[in-house]
Amino acid sequence: MITDQWCLTSWRAKPGSFVGLMTLYESNYVRLGWLAKDLRAVVSGAVSRVHTDCDLYLTPVELCRYTSVFRLTYEFDHAGATLKDPDLEVRVYHDAKLAEVCGLRRIQRHPRLAQLQSGLKRELDQRWARNMMLNKWLEYCAERGHRF
Repeated sequence: MITDQWCLTSWRAKPGSFVGLMTLYESNYVRLGWLAKDLRAVVSGAVSRVHTDCDLYLTPVELCRYTSVFRLTYEFDHAGATLKDPDLEVRVYHDAKLAEVCGLRRIQRHPRLAQLQSGLKRELDQRWARNMMLNKWLEYCAERGHRF
Protein backbone atom coordinates (compact mmCIF):
# COMPACT_ATOMS: atom_id res chain seq x y z
CA MET A 1 0.00 0.00 0.00
CA ILE A 2 1.28 3.45 -0.88
CA THR A 3 1.52 5.67 2.19
CA ASP A 4 1.41 9.42 2.36
CA GLN A 5 4.54 9.59 4.48
CA TRP A 6 6.47 9.66 1.21
CA CYS A 7 4.88 12.94 0.06
CA LEU A 8 7.80 15.29 -0.38
CA THR A 9 7.67 18.42 1.71
CA SER A 10 9.80 21.50 1.52
CA TRP A 11 11.40 23.12 4.54
CA ARG A 12 8.96 25.95 3.76
CA ALA A 13 5.90 23.69 4.13
CA LYS A 14 4.42 25.10 7.30
CA PRO A 15 0.84 24.30 8.33
CA GLY A 16 -1.41 26.93 6.79
CA SER A 17 1.04 27.74 4.01
CA PHE A 18 0.45 27.28 0.28
CA VAL A 19 3.33 24.78 0.02
CA GLY A 20 1.89 22.82 2.94
CA LEU A 21 -1.54 22.85 1.27
CA MET A 22 -0.09 21.28 -1.88
CA THR A 23 1.44 18.53 0.28
CA LEU A 24 -1.98 18.01 1.86
CA TYR A 25 -3.46 17.64 -1.66
CA GLU A 26 -0.83 14.96 -2.38
CA SER A 27 -1.75 13.16 0.82
CA ASN A 28 -5.46 13.34 -0.10
CA TYR A 29 -4.68 11.71 -3.46
CA VAL A 30 -2.78 8.88 -1.76
CA ARG A 31 -5.53 8.32 0.80
CA LEU A 32 -8.25 8.40 -1.86
CA GLY A 33 -6.20 5.74 -3.65
CA TRP A 34 -6.53 3.56 -0.54
CA LEU A 35 -10.28 3.49 -1.19
CA ALA A 36 -10.29 3.33 -5.00
CA LYS A 37 -7.17 1.88 -6.60
CA ASP A 38 -7.96 3.23 -10.08
CA LEU A 39 -9.99 6.43 -9.94
CA ARG A 40 -10.08 6.65 -13.73
CA ALA A 41 -12.05 3.38 -13.76
CA VAL A 42 -14.83 4.87 -11.60
CA VAL A 43 -17.27 5.96 -14.32
CA SER A 44 -20.54 5.39 -12.46
CA GLY A 45 -21.64 5.66 -8.86
CA ALA A 46 -20.14 3.20 -6.40
CA VAL A 47 -21.08 2.24 -2.87
CA SER A 48 -18.77 0.81 -0.23
CA ARG A 49 -20.58 -1.19 2.45
CA VAL A 50 -18.86 -2.36 5.61
CA HIS A 51 -20.50 -3.59 8.80
CA THR A 52 -18.41 -1.21 10.97
CA ASP A 53 -19.55 2.05 9.34
CA CYS A 54 -22.20 3.79 7.23
CA ASP A 55 -22.43 3.21 3.48
CA LEU A 56 -19.96 5.42 1.63
CA TYR A 57 -20.95 6.79 -1.79
CA LEU A 58 -18.53 7.81 -4.54
CA THR A 59 -20.25 9.42 -7.51
CA PRO A 60 -18.52 10.86 -10.58
CA VAL A 61 -19.67 14.41 -11.31
CA GLU A 62 -17.25 15.28 -14.10
CA LEU A 63 -14.82 12.98 -15.90
CA CYS A 64 -12.09 14.50 -18.08
CA ARG A 65 -8.74 13.35 -19.38
CA TYR A 66 -6.59 15.00 -16.71
CA THR A 67 -9.09 15.80 -13.98
CA SER A 68 -12.19 14.26 -12.46
CA VAL A 69 -14.65 15.50 -9.89
CA PHE A 70 -16.25 13.03 -7.50
CA ARG A 71 -18.91 13.44 -4.84
CA LEU A 72 -17.99 11.61 -1.65
CA THR A 73 -20.67 11.28 1.02
CA TYR A 74 -22.49 9.24 3.58
CA GLU A 75 -26.27 9.03 3.20
CA PHE A 76 -28.64 8.90 6.16
CA ASP A 77 -32.40 8.63 6.47
CA HIS A 78 -33.48 11.71 8.39
CA ALA A 79 -37.10 12.74 8.93
CA GLY A 80 -38.24 10.81 5.84
CA ALA A 81 -35.59 12.33 3.58
CA THR A 82 -32.07 11.39 2.54
CA LEU A 83 -29.42 13.43 4.29
CA LYS A 84 -25.90 13.55 2.81
CA ASP A 85 -23.27 14.36 5.41
CA PRO A 86 -20.43 15.05 4.97
CA ASP A 87 -21.09 15.98 1.38
CA LEU A 88 -17.89 16.84 -0.48
CA GLU A 89 -16.92 17.33 -4.11
CA VAL A 90 -13.33 16.26 -4.64
CA ARG A 91 -11.37 17.28 -7.73
CA VAL A 92 -8.68 14.77 -8.67
CA TYR A 93 -5.76 15.88 -10.83
CA HIS A 94 -4.69 12.54 -12.31
CA ASP A 95 -1.50 13.77 -13.96
CA ALA A 96 -0.26 15.73 -10.92
CA LYS A 97 -1.53 13.12 -8.42
CA LEU A 98 -3.41 15.67 -6.30
CA ALA A 99 -6.90 15.69 -4.78
CA GLU A 100 -8.64 18.73 -3.31
CA VAL A 101 -12.06 19.54 -1.94
CA CYS A 102 -13.57 21.86 -4.53
CA GLY A 103 -17.06 22.01 -3.08
CA LEU A 104 -19.05 21.18 -0.01
CA ARG A 105 -22.57 21.60 1.15
CA ARG A 106 -22.78 25.25 2.20
CA ILE A 107 -25.28 24.80 5.03
CA GLN A 108 -23.45 23.34 8.00
CA ARG A 109 -25.68 21.26 10.29
CA HIS A 110 -23.14 21.03 13.09
CA PRO A 111 -22.95 24.27 15.14
CA ARG A 112 -19.26 23.92 16.10
CA LEU A 113 -18.21 23.26 12.49
CA ALA A 114 -20.31 26.21 11.30
CA GLN A 115 -18.62 28.43 13.89
CA LEU A 116 -15.18 27.24 12.82
CA GLN A 117 -16.02 27.71 9.14
CA SER A 118 -17.36 31.24 9.62
CA GLY A 119 -14.18 32.29 11.44
CA LEU A 120 -11.96 31.51 8.44
CA LYS A 121 -11.69 34.66 6.35
CA ARG A 122 -8.79 33.84 4.01
CA GLU A 123 -9.35 31.45 1.11
CA LEU A 124 -6.13 29.63 2.03
CA ASP A 125 -7.45 28.98 5.56
CA GLN A 126 -10.77 27.72 4.21
CA ARG A 127 -9.00 25.36 1.83
CA TRP A 128 -6.83 24.09 4.68
CA ALA A 129 -9.88 23.35 6.83
CA ARG A 130 -11.81 21.58 4.04
CA ASN A 131 -8.87 19.49 2.91
CA MET A 132 -7.69 18.58 6.40
CA MET A 133 -11.23 17.34 7.06
CA LEU A 134 -11.11 15.25 3.86
CA ASN A 135 -7.68 13.91 4.80
CA LYS A 136 -8.82 12.71 8.22
CA TRP A 137 -12.11 11.34 6.85
CA LEU A 138 -10.31 9.33 4.15
CA GLU A 139 -8.02 7.83 6.78
CA TYR A 140 -11.05 6.97 8.93
CA CYS A 141 -12.86 5.35 5.99
CA ALA A 142 -9.80 3.28 5.06
CA GLU A 143 -9.40 2.12 8.68
CA ARG A 144 -13.06 1.04 8.69
CA GLY A 145 -12.40 -1.11 5.62
CA HIS A 146 -14.11 0.91 2.89
CA ARG A 147 -13.05 0.08 -0.69
CA PHE A 148 -14.48 0.82 -4.12
